[in-house]
Amino acid sequence: MAKLSVEDLVVAYGSVTAVRNVSFTVEDGEFVSLLGPSGCGKTTTLRCIAGLEGSSAGTIRIGGEVVAADGRDVPPEKRGINMVFQSYAVWPHMTVFENVAYGLRTRREPAATVDAKVGEALKMVGLDGFAARYGTELSGGQQQRVALARAIVTSPRLLLFDEPLSNLDAGLRDRMRFELVALQRRLGQTSLYVTHDQSEAMLMSDRIILMKDGEMIQSGSPRDLYDRPASRFAAEFIGNANILQGDIVRAASDGRALVSLADGLTIEGLFSRPEAVRVSGAILVCIRAESIQRMRDAEDGPNAFDAEVTSASFLGPVVTCLLRIGGLTLRAELPARTAPAAGETIRVRIEPDAVTLIPNG
Repeated sequence: MAKLSVEDLVVAYGSVTAVRNVSFTVEDGEFVSLLGPSGCGKTTTLRCIAGLEGSSAGTIRIGGEVVAADGRDVPPEKRGINMVFQSYAVWPHMTVFENVAYGLRTRREPAATVDAKVGEALKMVGLDGFAARYGTELSGGQQQRVALARAIVTSPRLLLFDEPLSNLDAGLRDRMRFELVALQRRLGQTSLYVTHDQSEAMLMSDRIILMKDGEMIQSGSPRDLYDRPASRFAAEFIGNANILQGDIVRAASDGRALVSLADGLTIEGLFSRPEAVRVSGAILVCIRAESIQRMRDAEDGPNAFDAEVTSASFLGPVVTCLLRIGGLTLRAELPARTAPAAGETIRVRIEPDAVTLIPNG
């Protein structure tokens, strides 16, 4: 295991800069995800760390050793890393055992050691008993387990994952997320994971690094990014957020503020971060869909409104509703057992602490 350090990484292709001044660390044994939309630079960053892509500037260290700096790159095979790809890369002409043993045999380890390590790796990923099968005889999930076993069998200093679950069907992908996290926790393996799926990153990560247009937008724990987004992009990319324009009416020293919305409506909220606190001016108001709660018709309190239900869609445990409050339309997720019908007028409330205020701009 080893700490990963990336400092001021730049990747440029001619006049196009794909990654711009990206700096972060992954501590020993930590699981960190690079999250962002397609083209944001997350995979390019991962490939630079793996040595599959050259950097234009910046420094990459693995376990304190410089593996890329000033245009000098240590070859991938000498970095002490292994990578699990989106496409599995399982060789169909080899058995499961031969696929997993490939790295050990390349290092010319004794046959008895290879047998023991491969057997242990296959057991870890739930494929003991599959050693004699060929790649063409495996399902997609089984092939991904082979790729994972092959990655961990050589005990690398760092594990890299490039959207490894995106080719699996929804049910299998969900199970593999839990299995992968459990295995990583058991091994204590330093891991960097690339995904565009915010649910995947939230479930699996100790920390998330959110990227956009080749730059880091925000970094923190999943809860920190969800509860305290630093920008409109962060609020909209992670979770289901209603984003409204507002103006500060008054603000308190504890970060709370009263904000005016459209049609004379006002709402109480909390600034996402201490450095974002303002006493006047325009502001963005972030309201998560699940933060809107149905009340009894006669109830009142801060941030309580009458809302007309314009649509209601059943999604199992919740019903997704569009609510019209004055001139505003909000998306809400309400419990299915007490769901309203389209055309109904209901009373709703949003806890002030669940209304996040974000600088506008």
